[in-house]
Amino acid sequence: MSYMELYNQWLSNPYFDDNTKAELKGIADNEKEIEDRFYTELEFGTAGLRGVIGAGVNRMNIYTVRKATQGLANYIIKVGGQAKGVAIAYDSRRMSPEFADEAALCLAANGIKAYVFESLRPTPELSFAVRELKCIAGINITASHNPPEYNGYKVYWEDGAQITPPHDGGIMSEVKAVTDYATVKTMEKSDAVANGLYEVIGEAIDDKYVAELKKQVKRPEAISAEAKALKIVYTPLHGTGNIPARRVLKELGFENVYVVAEQELPDGEFPTVSYPNPEAAEAFELALKLAREVDADLVLATDPDADRLGVYVKDTKSGEYITLTGNMSGCLLAEYELSQIKELSGIPEDGALIKTIVTTNMADAIAKSYNVKLIEVLTGFKFIGQQILGFEQSGKCTYLFGFEESYGCLIGTHARDKDAIVATMALCEAAAYYKTKNMTLWDAMIAMYDKYGYYKDDVKAITLKGIEGLQKIQDILNTLRTNTPTKIGKYAVTSVRDYKLDTIVDMATKETKPTGLPSSNVLYFDLEDDAWLCVRPSGTEPKVKFYYGIKGTSLEDANKLSAELGEEVLSLINSML
Repeated sequence: MSYMELYNQWLSNPYFDDNTKAELKGIADNEKEIEDRFYTELEFGTAGLRGVIGAGVNRMNIYTVRKATQGLANYIIKVGGQAKGVAIAYDSRRMSPEFADEAALCLAANGIKAYVFESLRPTPELSFAVRELKCIAGINITASHNPPEYNGYKVYWEDGAQITPPHDGGIMSEVKAVTDYATVKTMEKSDAVANGLYEVIGEAIDDKYVAELKKQVKRPEAISAEAKALKIVYTPLHGTGNIPARRVLKELGFENVYVVAEQELPDGEFPTVSYPNPEAAEAFELALKLAREVDADLVLATDPDADRLGVYVKDTKSGEYITLTGNMSGCLLAEYELSQIKELSGIPEDGALIKTIVTTNMADAIAKSYNVKLIEVLTGFKFIGQQILGFEQSGKCTYLFGFEESYGCLIGTHARDKDAIVATMALCEAAAYYKTKNMTLWDAMIAMYDKYGYYKDDVKAITLKGIEGLQKIQDILNTLRTNTPTKIGKYAVTSVRDYKLDTIVDMATKETKPTGLPSSNVLYFDLEDDAWLCVRPSGTEPKVKFYYGIKGTSLEDANKLSAELGEEVLSLINSML
C-alpha cells in the first residue's frame, strides 16, 4: 500500500479517533509531510520504538504504542510468561503518561498484569522494578535526551536489561506480524483494575531502590567527615531525577545540594534548553551560573530519564569549572570504585570491568592496573546487562563496574541499565573521599592521567534526516567498508574490525579473525600509537557518528592531537558527502 493510500485509510477508518483525523487533515496539502509520516512504519528495533510524536504509522502515537504492545504481549504469551506481569514506567515527556496507560491496557486485554508507576520514574528504577517484582518484562516510555518532539518505548526483559537476542528478534517478529491496527486489543481502565490486571506501584519500590543504592557506598566515614562542607549543584533538566537524586544525597548526609530552580520541575517542553542532553554545554548554563554564585565543588546534571549523568568539577587552582566527558567521569568512577574495593576487601580474582567498543582505551589501562578482566561489548548498555546475566548464570566473573562513553555507568547490579542516580551518589562520595586527602575531583582526574596516560576521546556526528538521509548513512558505511583507508591523518591503520562481517583484519599480515560479538553495522579502525576511530549509525537518531581517541603525553599534547585527528575525521566525512 502506498503512503497516500495509508494516509487516506487513516482518515476513513472509524478505528482512528477524531483528533488523529483532524491532525492528518491539517497536512492534506503537504505531500512531503504525508510521505514522511506514512512511507514506512516506525521501526520496532532492538531497543523498541523512538520517534516524533504525531499521527501516522511513522510516528509515536497511541496506535503505534498499542501495536508494539500487542506484539510484545503475543511474544510473552508464546514463551509462557503471561503470569509474571510487566512493569511500566514513564518520564516527563509529552504523552508519556498516556502512552504508559495505553501499553498497560493492551497488556491487560491480553490477560497480562501491568504494574504501572504512579508518576514519572527514572529508567534505572524501572530496571530495578522488573527484577524486584519478578516480572517477565518491562516497558519504559521515554526518549531519553532527544529533543522535545520525540518520545519512545523501551522494552526490558526479566533480567532487568533491555531486550537482547533471542528475545529482541522474537518480539520484533511479533510486532511486525501485527498488520491491522484494529485487531489490537485494549480494555477500559476500570475493568482492568477490577480484574486485578492493572496495579499502581510507587513508594514501596522507591524505598527498596534507594536502599540498594546506599549499599554501594564504600566510604561512609568520608561522607560523614566532608558532606557538610561539600557544595553540590544539581539539575534534573526538567526530568525524572529530581526526587530520587536529592533523596539519596540527603539520606547520606549531603546538606549543601543546590538545585537549579528553573529546571527542577518536570516539563516535557524542556523550556530552558533546546536539547535536554547533559553532553551539551547549553544544558549546564544555568547550573554553572548557580555554581559560581555558591562556589560549588561539583555540578551535576541528569538527563530526562536519569540514566545519563553530566559533570563539571571545579579546578581550585584556576577557579574554573571543567567539563568531564562521559569517558572521563566513567574512568574517574571506575578508578575510585576499584581502588576502594582493593583497599577494603581486595579485588576478586575473577573481577571484570565492562566497556563498550566506542569507550576510551583508558578503561583498558585501569583494568590492567587492577588485574581485572576487561570485556568489550557492542554499543548499548543492554550488552553490559547481558554480561551481568551471563556472570550470574555461569558463576564465572564478578561484576565490578561497567560504563559507556555516552555518560552512562552502573555501580552494583541492582539495575541492568545505566543509572545516573547511583552515579550521582558515587561521584559525591568520591568528592568527599578525595576532600579528606586534600584533593578535588579534578586533582583526582589529573592523578589518573599521570598514572595511565593522557587519553582524550571525542565524537563527530552528522545528522541526515528522512529517506535520503537513511540511504546516505548506509552509503558512508559501505564506502568505508569497500575502500578501507590505510591511513587516517598521520596515523597508519593497523587493523580493521567489521562488526557486520564479524572480521578483524590485520592490515600488515592480512590475517583475519572473528570479532566474537553480534553482527552490527559498525566499523572500527585501530590506529598507531593507541589511537582509534569507530564509525556507527546512531540507534536512536538519524545520525552517523565518528568516535575517535588518542593518547598524549600531557593535557596540552592530548588536546592538540585530538584536535588534529578531529580535523582529519571531518575531512573524511566531507569527502563522502
